[in-house]
Amino acid sequence: MSNERYIQRFSKFIVIAHWTNAISFIMLVLTGLPLFLGVKVPEILQIVHRVFAVTFLLPTPFMMLMDRKGFLQWTKSAFSWSKRDFQFLAVFPLELIGKAKNIPKQDYFNGGQKLNSVLTIFGAVVMVVTGFMMWFKELFPVEVVRWAYPVHDAGMAIMVAVIIGHIYLSVGHPASRPSFMGMTKGVVPESYAKAHHGRWYDELKEKKEI
Repeated sequence: MSNERYIQRFSKFIVIAHWTNAISFIMLVLTGLPLFLGVKVPEILQIVHRVFAVTFLLPTPFMMLMDRKGFLQWTKSAFSWSKRDFQFLAVFPLELIGKAKNIPKQDYFNGGQKLNSVLTIFGAVVMVVTGFMMWFKELFPVEVVRWAYPVHDAGMAIMVAVIIGHIYLSVGHPASRPSFMGMTKGVVPESYAKAHHGRWYDELKEKKEI
């Protein structure tokens, strides 16, 4: 039986917000794909698509209300880049196949997770803004609405690519698979934290929080 210690990484509120966002996005893709392909669908499918468009927005105010500190930590970290992050991205292709060496210690979020966050935020903003234009097209000039459709599709493509990579690294990649526990139970193994988020791990040790 393993004596591995576990370290608290995410609050239960962030876990709830993450899965609300993830399920909403998957349903948006499933209900939006027929529309993207130009397939004639029942009106109910469009209504379902819009319902999940609303639930896709809920995690942000939910986190601001229930775990403001965790939400601000994520957003601030996503746009706070250092040399370490670029060094991580430089060897990331090797990391995917388990061959990376001498990776500098990473923060609470590593360079790859920061890139994932930036692309997710950018893609979400594009989809929400253009989706609003498409939903309430009578409020906008015809030419603007016409452009909203291909831009919305581009935002979806970015998000799908990001999610595929995110899923692989969360449940498929042997080295980073323990991170999935962070989004199910809110904790990660100490060995994972030390290996993948060394600076954050050292900070916890210095503060005697572990």
